Amino acid sequence: MKLSDFDFDLPENLIATRPARPRSSARLLVAEQGGIADRIVRDLPDLLMPGDLLVLNDTKVIPARLTGHRTRQTAQGDATAKIEVTLLEPAASGWRALAKPLRKLKPGETIRFGEALSAVVADIGEAELRLEFDAEGAALDAALDQVGAMPLPPYIAAQRAPDAADREDYQTVWARRAGAVAAPTASLHFDAPLLDALRARDVRFAHVTLHVGAGTFLPVKVEDVTTHRMHAEWGEVSAEAASAINAARAAGGRIIPVGTTALRLIESAADSDGQIHPFAEATDIFIYPGYRFRVTDALMTNFHLPKSTLLMLVSALMGQDRIRNIYRHAVERGYRFFSYGDASLLIPERTE
Repeated sequence: MKLSDFDFDLPENLIATRPARPRSSARLLVAEQGGIADRIVRDLPDLLMPGDLLVLNDTKVIPARLTGHRTRQTAQGDATAKIEVTLLEPAASGWRALAKPLRKLKPGETIRFGEALSAVVADIGEAELRLEFDAEGAALDAALDQVGAMPLPPYIAAQRAPDAADREDYQTVWARRAGAVAAPTASLHFDAPLLDALRARDVRFAHVTLHVGAGTFLPVKVEDVTTHRMHAEWGEVSAEAASAINAARAAGGRIIPVGTTALRLIESAADSDGQIHPFAEATDIFIYPGYRFRVTDALMTNFHLPKSTLLMLVSALMGQDRIRNIYRHAVERGYRFFSYGDASLLIPERTE
């Protein structure tokens, strides 16, 4: 299975840099039973059935982009360097992070991010470093809210800087547990009126947590995709969520994760019979064609990067030829791609 099997041409003008407003006005490509329909996200209550269960990732994106300064004493006086930091994930002590320029830093030096926050460079590797902040817990969260910016994906950040609107736009309406450095973007299409309409339709919800890491944007560098190693991300499925998913499945409802993060998590927590068990650990599950889904019946997701592991995941769900046709349709009809783009509802044929 070659990396080139997952390539496609995408016009640059289809890469969304701002979301649809309101959230549920985004377009929704619906693929099921061999057909494709062009709908709107707010049509979801008409597309789902009573008893279906949506699995929602309640992770909360932290303002992980920081701009600070390092000051070093030299014979000529103080030498100051501007340092751009992107937090990656918590470490056993402190945070793993990227820094630019990394060569301007040495272990033991302090980076100051304004008056609210500073961090000591604990150690430096080849491509990243570990920072120990002068605050932790709620105090660190408050400081990051004050000095940080939202960590927009590279393909958006290359076109514009994050701004105040991204504080709301790049966060789900049910975000609860801080720890992600990227949003579960399919969930960004939901707003309060849509959630109310789904409840009125007797569509159920289960909240799980997967803290999305920056590794979600890392390119696949091997030609034989089966040898690719996924980055690990911490996730939790509570006993309550596991019970809700199992009950919905037993009653005949479809289990529909909203986003690939929720899908990867519930597939990690499911046994070979499709029963979900409480789960609280890191997962590096890699889903590509040939994978047998244990609990997922359908998926709501955005449109993904060429040659990405997420494109491989949806190809596993729908079949490679089918996904090629779906993406060709999306490009021809002008759907908007990636994190702030439009959505798809992918419903494979059920096999008994």
